[in-house]
Amino acid sequence: MSRAFVGVDLGGTKVAVAALTTREHDDAGAGELGESVVRPTDLSSADALIAQLVELVDEVKPGGVTAVGVGVPSVVEFSTGRVVSSVNVPLADVPLREVLSDRLGVPAFVDNDATVAALAEAHDEQLRLVARNLVMLTVGTGVGGGLVLGGRIYRGATGGAGELGHTIVALQLDGQEPVPAASKFPQHGSLERLAAGHALDRFARETAKQYSDSALGRLAAEGKTPTAVDAVAAASDGDPDAARTVEAWAQRLGVGVANAINTFDPEEVVIGGGAAVAGELLLEPATRVSNEYVHPGLLGHARIRLARHGVRAGVLGAALLALHECEHEPAESRRLVTEPTSPEVS
Repeated sequence: MSRAFVGVDLGGTKVAVAALTTREHDDAGAGELGESVVRPTDLSSADALIAQLVELVDEVKPGGVTAVGVGVPSVVEFSTGRVVSSVNVPLADVPLREVLSDRLGVPAFVDNDATVAALAEAHDEQLRLVARNLVMLTVGTGVGGGLVLGGRIYRGATGGAGELGHTIVALQLDGQEPVPAASKFPQHGSLERLAAGHALDRFARETAKQYSDSALGRLAAEGKTPTAVDAVAAASDGDPDAARTVEAWAQRLGVGVANAINTFDPEEVVIGGGAAVAGELLLEPATRVSNEYVHPGLLGHARIRLARHGVRAGVLGAALLALHECEHEPAESRRLVTEPTSPEVS
């Protein structure tokens, strides 16, 4: 007998949804992930976005679904599934686990998107747990971070652990001058501000202005606005100005990778999200800079790699989250999730 667990990877730009099918007596993590359905994210309101998620789950689920897992680019109180704060999607202070469980009629589990991607990347292609200590950096609209420590997801005291995109990687202070006043998030000098996809968009526009005879400059001359995708494509085709642009972006991410290694001493640091399509154009400079900033006592121990599950790491991790929680959570607790009037939501 088979079971189905639907994974939802919710991003600031797009939503991907797919079903993971397992056999009743398979070990947790074994199974086959179906094709993803991908749609642009409806950012008009929380209600509209929730309606979109429900519609997409209904579209991909097979005859029946055991549970649904959702990865969101937000700080999540995992025990209740409430979105504590959210920068890129309109879900702040929404009890998403309760709402989705009620609307879908099955248990729903909600966690940070980079956290569930990290869970996926700790598993190999056969979905066996192979890395017990892993840090995941998801680079897309923002920069997220996920942690698997000792073979288990690490969420911290409130569910907000792993917000590595908000670590400061470039703040220069001379003498005894005061620390600059903080701005709204993402902060100036943060990894997200300097290394997210929007940063490469900005670098691409700057290169187009500065080098009018470059591939990016020619795009601008045609009335088009160069993007991160254009920069990576031009660099892959050998344009030297685009290559320098992508390398400058990747080097900034490398400082973030070094911070992760110095903090957590993992077996692996994995780079995923949409940025992973840059491949070696991203990985080589990021690794090189990271090695320059890693403490000598830690240098050479952590493997730095691109996500093995590619852009599907998020949706796979969300499905695995649902599977694992159903394996380990008592049946009574799962039942209570679908009863929002109960004060005992777990």
